[in-house]
Amino acid sequence: MRKRTLFRLGMGTVAAGAATLAYASLVERNLFTLRRFDVPVLPADTEPLRVLHLSDLHMMPEQRRKQDWVASLAALDPDLVVVTGDNMAHPGAVPGVLRALAPLLDFPGAFVFGSNDYTGPVLKNPFSYFLPDREYSEGAELPYDELRDVFTGAGWADLNNARTTLKAGGRLIELVGVDDPHIARDDYPSVAGPVPAAAELSLALSHSPEPAVLDQMAADGFELLLAGHTHGGQVCVPGFGALVTNCGLPRSMAKGLHRWPDSDAWLHVSAGLGTHPTAPVRFACRPEASILTLIPR
Repeated sequence: MRKRTLFRLGMGTVAAGAATLAYASLVERNLFTLRRFDVPVLPADTEPLRVLHLSDLHMMPEQRRKQDWVASLAALDPDLVVVTGDNMAHPGAVPGVLRALAPLLDFPGAFVFGSNDYTGPVLKNPFSYFLPDREYSEGAELPYDELRDVFTGAGWADLNNARTTLKAGGRLIELVGVDDPHIARDDYPSVAGPVPAAAELSLALSHSPEPAVLDQMAADGFELLLAGHTHGGQVCVPGFGALVTNCGLPRSMAKGLHRWPDSDAWLHVSAGLGTHPTAPVRFACRPEASILTLIPR
């Protein structure tokens, strides 16, 4: 009787694990979700401004469902589109990325790149994400210059270690960004400096939300910090949240809108729309885009 009970328990555990894996790989990773947040960063008595934040598409050529869903976001009529990197996951991904983003290129926009815009993913042990000092492995080179040319040709601001101003929603916006800190391409000191008084709004972009970079951006007076990279944990435990962020950010801030500590800045971390191709699962962490409605303080 005892052996039979243990056998049933074991089989039940295996069945539950298989069902969970099937759900995470076949269902939830395709449940694209739009998140909405109000962010109080504007002066009193000003009209709201809508920012569409996209990140971590990790696009493969055949992912047409994802491409169609992203393209449909143009119907939101955002004032500004912000993309925080890791657009590609395959050397042939550019046409798919452009199929997804083409309707959004008509809006004012800004972008930074992530590590998986420069090189493709490689097979890795998923448990290695729990190692703080794991070595980064590069895959095949990706056509990032081709993607950059399309974005900048549409008038989007390239903020990889750069700073600029643009008009969106009738407002003068100060923008700054860094190339991906996750692979040590960031150089914030080269673009650092206080936000000018003439700016009606200020935004700062980084693919990986590394606290050392975000601290500097917030100290310069940037009001809204935007990042991706974490995938929101990708595989989360209900009631507990993310197990890992793959950066220096606390697990409690793995996705969503947060006050940045010891500053007046807000941080929005997108859980992103894709997965690593060798780990195509999401659990308790749907793929997402966010519409941030900036409102008076």
